[in-house]
Amino acid sequence: MTQQIYQQEDLPWKDLQHIGLFKNRSLNLDEDDLKAMLSGRRTEMLRLENLNTEGLHIPSLDAKLSVRPNDKGVLELLVHPIYREAEVPQYLTDDEANTLERGEAVNVQKFVFDDEGNPKEILVEFDKDTNEFIITDTEKIIAPEKVNNEPLSAEQKERYRKGKRVELPDGTAIQYSGTNSKGIDANKLALVASVLIDGGISYILYKGLHALFGEKHNEKSKEYSKGYYDALAGLEAEEQATSISR
Repeated sequence: MTQQIYQQEDLPWKDLQHIGLFKNRSLNLDEDDLKAMLSGRRTEMLRLENLNTEGLHIPSLDAKLSVRPNDKGVLELLVHPIYREAEVPQYLTDDEANTLERGEAVNVQKFVFDDEGNPKEILVEFDKDTNEFIITDTEKIIAPEKVNNEPLSAEQKERYRKGKRVELPDGTAIQYSGTNSKGIDANKLALVASVLIDGGISYILYKGLHALFGEKHNEKSKEYSKGYYDALAGLEAEEQATSISR
């Protein structure tokens, strides 16, 4: 999971209008995809229709969307279609790239240098939907304080930030993911995470989660612990208090 870093009012509305997602002052984007964009992640795969760009008319296009600031700090829209060939980052070995493309590993951890020559740790994943390598700065990954009211230890938080699987006492297993809109995979279809944001704890409900790497959801994926329902009650109380304060 990653923290929201952009504000909705700063989205590139004209670009969204050009691709048919903003009409009559209404954004045709579901909540999960909107949260993903505002957190610097990608949406799920969307069907875009009747596109007109650079004098070309495209009847339909399947793509994921994201935003990023340009040189002037203004958010611009990025469209991630299905690429014919994947462009391999230069810091991946052939074996690492092949392992990711074949789905034999969920991610590869690498140390690289930024534009100013400073070392940083990144996770490289492969998005099979778009046939594209995804890179995430691990410093931008926020590990939850709790999941279903189960606190994560310092070691578990570090494992999560490094893209490794984390097992919790209530039977829930989680793992960071940069390839889907929610930013987290789990062996459960839903969970409640407690996240430290701006010095305070906030509850976040995740529903319709992707299964963990190499696994599929089953009937046990719908079985939730007491901690899940307690955390869900906490979320509802938080939302009620916010509503009253308004």
